[in-house]
Amino acid sequence: MDSNERLTQMIEQYQHLIFSVCVKMTQDYFAAEDLAQDTFLAAFRHLDRFDGTNEKAWLCRIASNKCIDYMKQAERRSVPSTEEVLDMQPAGYGQPEKAYLEKDAYHELKIRCGSLSPPYDGIATMYFMEGKKAAEIAGLTGKNIKTVQTQIYRARAMLREKIETEK
Repeated sequence: MDSNERLTQMIEQYQHLIFSVCVKMTQDYFAAEDLAQDTFLAAFRHLDRFDGTNEKAWLCRIASNKCIDYMKQAERRSVPSTEEVLDMQPAGYGQPEKAYLEKDAYHELKIRCGSLSPPYDGIATMYFMEGKKAAEIAGLTGKNIKTVQTQIYRARAMLREKIETEK
């Protein structure tokens, strides 16, 4: 029996099983159709390496691996990062009150960061206002990263205390 005949036989015998494995794993009918087809294509490409024992298990393993790969890719595509979400928003998105309040809160935070004693004022400004990571701040200031992390922690506590005492 040549490869084409063997593939045809496998498809006729296992197409429903492979499709149902793909549907169960992905919960997506249309993706399952494509994955079932990919499963048989992969089996056809590697038919020469298959020893012939337990064809059903071999095809199911290929199908499940295809589904796992698909779900990993779908996960990466479907979960946008915070930056992507913000980039998708048009300028001036939201209500004017919200924009005003955010601007006001930003301004208040900037004043409070500047009112901290050195070195916490600079660290707080870089971390909270400019959005720099601890490693970036360490590189810019020439300080040890653990020192910067401690200063960020202390600056946050100082800011929290200032806000609570004003309330």
